Amino acid sequence: MMSLHGKTLFISGGSRGIGLAIALRAARDGANVAIAAKTSEPHPTLPGTIHTAAREIEAAGGQALPLLCDIRDADQIDAAVARTVERFGGIDICINNASAIHLTGTLQTEPKRLDLMQNINARGTFLVSRACIPHLMKAANPHVLNLAPPLEFKPEWFAPYPAYALAKYSMSLYAMAMAEEFRRERIAFNTLWPKTYIDTAAVRHIAGTQARAVSRTPEIMADAAWHILTQPSTAFTGRHCVDEDVLVEAGVRDMRPYRCEPGSTPLAFDLFVQPGHHPQAVV
Repeated sequence: MMSLHGKTLFISGGSRGIGLAIALRAARDGANVAIAAKTSEPHPTLPGTIHTAAREIEAAGGQALPLLCDIRDADQIDAAVARTVERFGGIDICINNASAIHLTGTLQTEPKRLDLMQNINARGTFLVSRACIPHLMKAANPHVLNLAPPLEFKPEWFAPYPAYALAKYSMSLYAMAMAEEFRRERIAFNTLWPKTYIDTAAVRHIAGTQARAVSRTPEIMADAAWHILTQPSTAFTGRHCVDEDVLVEAGVRDMRPYRCEPGSTPLAFDLFVQPGHHPQAVV
C-alpha cells in the first residue's frame, strides 16, 4: 500500500491553507514535516502560525519541525533546510507552497508588490528547490511539487494581472526545466493547481466570505498531492496537474465531499484553468 510513512517533507509557507492541508495528509501516514514560514506570532486577521501548524501535524500522527523562515532570504532557507536534515536525517519531498498574490493590472501594480510576488513566487521557489536538491538526491523516491498552474499560455488569462500571472507561471517553468535537468538524479518535479476556488484565507480576502459557497476545501488539493507524491519519481515527473484530474485518474469519481457547502450551486473555476469538469467526475 502506498504511504508517506517515515518520509520527510519540507513545506514552504505551510502554516495555513493548502500547505497545512498537505502537511496534515502526510502526517496521517506518519510523515515528518518541516513547516518553513514567517508567521511565528498570531496574525490579526489570518489564522495559524508555524507553532499551531506543528501541533496539528503531531496530533494527526506526524512529527513536526516549525521553522521561522522568510524564503526571500537565501541564508534563512539554507538554515531551515540544514535544521530539517539535522532533525530528520534528510529530505524526501519539497513542497513549494509559499506564494504572494496581488490581482492588479500593470498601472495598478506598485513596484513593491511586483518585487514581493517575484521574490516569493519565482525566486523563492528556485532557492528552496536549490537548497533541497542535494538532499533529495539521496532520497529513495524524491519529489518536488510546486503549487502552480498548468503551462497554458492564453493572453486573456495574463492580461488582467500580468505581474501575478508571470510570477506564478515562473514556478511552473522551473518545474518543467528542473524535471529535465534532474531526470538522471531521479528527482520528480511536478506542479499542482486547483480546478475550482479553494476555501483559504487568501481566497476569502479577495473574493469575500461568500466565496465559500462556490469553493472546495483544501483537502482536495491535499489528497491530489498525496497521490502525486506516492508515485515513482522516475515515472511521474514533468507533469502539470489539476487536482480534480489527478483524483479521477486515481479512481476517485465523487468530488461532492470536497464541497464546502453541499448543494448544486455551480463551483467557481480558479484562475488559469479551462472551465468545465472532468467528464468522469461527479461534482
